[in-house]
Amino acid sequence: MKTWFAKKAILDSPLEAAMAFPHLQQPSFLLASLKADSINKPFPQRCQDLVKVIEDFPAKELHTIFPWLVENIFGSLDGVLLGWNLRCLQGRVSPVEYSIAMEFLDPGGPMMKLVYKLQAEDYKFDFPVSYLPGPVKASIQECVLPDSPLYHNKVQFTPAGGLGLNLALNPFEYYIFFFALSLITQKPLPVSLHVRTSDCAYFILVDRYLSWFLPTEGSVPPPLSSSPGGASPSPPPRTPAMPFASYGLHHTSLLKRHISHQTSVNADPASHEIWRSETLLQVFVEMWLHHYSLEMYQKMQSPHAKESFTPTEEHVLVVRLLLKHLHAFANSLKPEQASPSAHSHATSPLEEFKRAAVPRFVQQKLYLFLQHCFGHWPLDASFRAVLEMWLSYLQPWRYAPDKQPPGSDSQPRAPFVQENLLMYTKLFVGFLNRALRTDLVSPKHALMVFRVAKVFAQPNLAEMIQKGEQLFLEPELVIPHRQHRLFTAPTFTGSFLSPWPPAVTDASFKVKSHVYSLEGQDCKYTPMFGPEARTLVLRLAQLITQAKHTAKSISDQCAESPAGYSFLSWLGFGPTDTNGSYPANDLDEMGQDSVRKTDEYLEKALEYLRQIFRLSDAQLRQFTLALGTTQDENGKKQLPDCIVGEDGLILTPLGRYQIINGLRRFEIEYQGDPELQPIRSYEIASLVRALFRLSSAINHRFAGQMVALCSRDDFLGSFCRYHLTEPGVASRHLLSPVGQTQVAGHARGPRLSLRFLGSYRTLLSLLLAFFVASLFCIGPLPCALLLALGYILYASAMTLLTERGKLHQP
Repeated sequence: MKTWFAKKAILDSPLEAAMAFPHLQQPSFLLASLKADSINKPFPQRCQDLVKVIEDFPAKELHTIFPWLVENIFGSLDGVLLGWNLRCLQGRVSPVEYSIAMEFLDPGGPMMKLVYKLQAEDYKFDFPVSYLPGPVKASIQECVLPDSPLYHNKVQFTPAGGLGLNLALNPFEYYIFFFALSLITQKPLPVSLHVRTSDCAYFILVDRYLSWFLPTEGSVPPPLSSSPGGASPSPPPRTPAMPFASYGLHHTSLLKRHISHQTSVNADPASHEIWRSETLLQVFVEMWLHHYSLEMYQKMQSPHAKESFTPTEEHVLVVRLLLKHLHAFANSLKPEQASPSAHSHATSPLEEFKRAAVPRFVQQKLYLFLQHCFGHWPLDASFRAVLEMWLSYLQPWRYAPDKQPPGSDSQPRAPFVQENLLMYTKLFVGFLNRALRTDLVSPKHALMVFRVAKVFAQPNLAEMIQKGEQLFLEPELVIPHRQHRLFTAPTFTGSFLSPWPPAVTDASFKVKSHVYSLEGQDCKYTPMFGPEARTLVLRLAQLITQAKHTAKSISDQCAESPAGYSFLSWLGFGPTDTNGSYPANDLDEMGQDSVRKTDEYLEKALEYLRQIFRLSDAQLRQFTLALGTTQDENGKKQLPDCIVGEDGLILTPLGRYQIINGLRRFEIEYQGDPELQPIRSYEIASLVRALFRLSSAINHRFAGQMVALCSRDDFLGSFCRYHLTEPGVASRHLLSPVGQTQVAGHARGPRLSLRFLGSYRTLLSLLLAFFVASLFCIGPLPCALLLALGYILYASAMTLLTERGKLHQP
């Protein structure tokens, strides 16, 4: 028997030997075996072995491998180790690995069974404070307890009494911390790697965890049992908590308490039902949104402030998924449960949590997050992700189980609008400032303006926002009995599920509380329907009108051009642009369909803005009529708007907008020696330089003969003048913003130019000619002679036409 086991142990892997007698193995041996297998075994086999380990080994051995396993899956916190790279794992690319990973990490899968198995034994794991979001890390390092209950009673102290660098987390918290932070700590995906975020394993896991722990139907499933005896006990939260009704309504500075004053408060037993749901939401909000405090946000308003954290487009898309699910979660309350009067009745913890989830946990941190994105995101089309996240938050009614037509019942929407007034008004003004600096001729930017205008033009929404602003601007002296209620500091004792205080029926006080809690009591509020914002709206309407005109002009130019013009020009059979003009926007690359879309988006956006702000038709017609002045008497566009300064013309703000949006531009024309123009992208650099040296040598050697030939009055003289003199040199003008003056430079003598032979299109044309000739059994030499003869005939005809045109000139 011993001999057989010895042979078996030699043949099997170390992990299989460990699983044969799990209770006799040292924890370090199990961890070493798993590390070795992670390098040597394929991914499916590794996951299969992990499932056996989780099932067979007791919690005492499993707790030593848990930190390594979590890091092996989600990657290291410093971003060096990728782990399973869930952000790039897609089912259509790697179906086997994807299905195995999703099954293993599913909220009802083996990994969560391991979490609950360790949770039942009350193990703790150290999490470094240095990897927490900036405001939280700074607060803990200053010995100030963060306002979120997530961190209470978790900060570790050194034996000497100083502040430690770790949080003591239970297994569920440790797992969710790593899962949430893997979105932030891992390096951004390379631009060259085209990965659709919504198809990736990480994005889908977030959706599954939200659906499992924040269910819109039914209750939160109980913890899974890893033993046949039944469900593992779910311990109560080990942190002091505070009522939903007071959490998150107050300025951070009012919540500062020394970190040594952490207390251990027994939570209400009813909270056992949803403590995992609370933890999941708090971790997601803290890790994904809490990167800016109010003090940091106010400092970031300085143009010299250094940006501390820059979210990615992938990050924003995941946050939008969270917001959409939270709205669906909150809207799953029955009407009788959602009413304020229901607070005084006995309700389940989950129902209380649904009411508190968005306003108490998300609102403040999301507002600061959006403010940062609106102020610092690049002025390009990637801002669409931020925009859609914002618009998703503004429309919770879109995620109600029984959607009603817009405007059918605005009464339930008014409280949300008033309690989130800044989300609508201040961020709308921030969007106006962004839109005024973008190229609205671009279909992508036009679409963003259209999307915002369409959302704010929903029936009764503008009136609800205006009513909220009136409540905020209502003079405080009118209602003196409110003074004693303003912003008292919350208490941190009691349970999350403590009874709600009596509902505040004073709508004006609720709106003021919302604004002051997000902006501070000394904030300067700019009304969305005030004169300053209205001025921005009128400027945007003018810019939209100008952008529509520009798009139409581009469309007309495209329509006037023959279908094959650009191809023939590239081959050398049409005129080329020697001045290097550039497209003002991306319409040239997208064609007529994009022009139509741009015009449609802008037209509808203008109509929506007219409805929201009650713009008169006369104002809009004034913008249209003003476009007539952009054409001068010759039908050419005027220069950008300028003023005359001491050193010449200076662009006005309007002139800058005109240039940015492609409405006007300076007509720049090359006035130097054509032979010395910069080498173009369609030219071979080395060949152009060699041809320039050759033509310069010929011009220098035969300069006298070329002058004599061009001086003749017969056909030969005309033929030489057509080839050896620069065409149109006498008709060139020196363009100036002040006016146009004739060129006073010296006339260049006859010379030979061979630069055209260095062009890709010329060489391709010759190759095509030789190829076609070979199809008709014409050799290279006869083909060259035919090409030379054809060109001589073409040049002779052009010479006669040129001379005849000169005779008819006055």
